[in-house]
Amino acid sequence: MNLILRIWAFYRDGFREMTWGRTLWLLVFAKIVILFLVLRLFFFKPAMAGKTDEQKSEIVGSHLTEQNNNYKQ
Repeated sequence: MNLILRIWAFYRDGFREMTWGRTLWLLVFAKIVILFLVLRLFFFKPAMAGKTDEQKSEIVGSHLTEQNNNYKQ
């Protein structure tokens, strides 16, 4: 347990002493938010939106069997 506390103290003190590091971490998190939220909303629409569970399972099943048949050949 003492090792875990020493590791925690090492990182805690390191982040407290950062000057430019905090700004850079904020930029990294902002970039992640932009990539995963904004791009997802505008460019990557759900492929099976508006379909029932039964229709979705049929589509997935047909794609899986089609890929399996292509793999065997």
